[in-house]
Amino acid sequence: MKENKKFQTGNVITISAAHFLHDVYSSFLAPILPLLIAKFNMSLSLAGLLTVVQRVPSLLNPFVGLAADKLPMRYFLIFAPSVTATSMSLLGVAPSYIFLVVLLLFMGIGASMFHVPGPVMMRQVSGDRIGKGMSFFMLGGEIARSAGPLVILGAVSLWGLEGTYKLIPFGLLASLILYFKLKNITISDKFKREEELVSVGKTIGDLKLLFALLAGIIFFTAILKGSLTAFLPTYITSKGESLWTGGIALSILQITGAAGSFLSGTISDKLGRRKTLLIIAFASPILMWMFILNSGILSFAMLLLLGLFIFGTTPILLAIINDNKSQRPSFINGIFITINFVTSGFAVWLVGFAGDSIGLENTYRLTATLSIFSIPFILKLSKINNRV
Repeated sequence: MKENKKFQTGNVITISAAHFLHDVYSSFLAPILPLLIAKFNMSLSLAGLLTVVQRVPSLLNPFVGLAADKLPMRYFLIFAPSVTATSMSLLGVAPSYIFLVVLLLFMGIGASMFHVPGPVMMRQVSGDRIGKGMSFFMLGGEIARSAGPLVILGAVSLWGLEGTYKLIPFGLLASLILYFKLKNITISDKFKREEELVSVGKTIGDLKLLFALLAGIIFFTAILKGSLTAFLPTYITSKGESLWTGGIALSILQITGAAGSFLSGTISDKLGRRKTLLIIAFASPILMWMFILNSGILSFAMLLLLGLFIFGTTPILLAIINDNKSQRPSFINGIFITINFVTSGFAVWLVGFAGDSIGLENTYRLTATLSIFSIPFILKLSKINNRV
């Protein structure tokens, strides 16, 4: 089958919108984490562990990917918002820490259902502009993570922490809308016919070094990014500011993060994947230090710039994965998402552990310093993939 090289703008926007609808709900945890910490008297280590719990189902992502290569993958995207919306909207009524864990495990299942086939669908409708397509894909997610904190804090203001369950119907409606928008995008037939040509073992063997390098990049960027996305409201409130100030700060970071995600993939199509990653790797720790050492308006200005850089990594890494013309695209994307989710979740837990041990202020300084170690992994990318 001849591959369509045309950038299908309508389908690209639809998939990006689906990402937005899903990730609005998946971003509810961090903004209300200070309230949950107070409600259950949690340590920062236990709070950070919740992020790990969210990502545990990602261990099954390769199997989700194998299923998505055989089944109509659009239905994974259609039903995922309902699963995620229901579980995340019930966080406020959770009677115990264990109940929180169960809800977040279900949220992780919904996230796997969406994020494994999503980039593969985007790749197929992006033609030869894969970086641009991944930028659109991540744009939907980053805008959602900007809107999500405002949505959940608005719900808490209207109904209280116990009333956030009232957001569930909107997630169910989102799945209904997605059904009518996505039901006619049929792009997995090609892979279903060809998948038996290459074994799972050979697919993993061919890409194992690439996955190892990407894991190194993800870990050292995630300790910085995760310290902000998971603990920024907690960090802001620890300095005497209000919960709303913390939520607004997170939204500011996510808004410019959306812009950074949108720009980075497109830029990497022209400048090259490795060069764009190196720019991000050098700029991010500098901006983080400037955020830590300043306060007030200057601190918020640094957040604006930080968002432009630290969120730009994922679209480029997705483009690198999808540059490979594998006959098992959902499977290799599932492996990548597993590496991304688990490595990022572990990094966030380490940040929480460090926060308990040396305080969030010192932890932020540490993450700013350690993030520079992503550079050696980026430099080695060109040795195994001449497209970067």
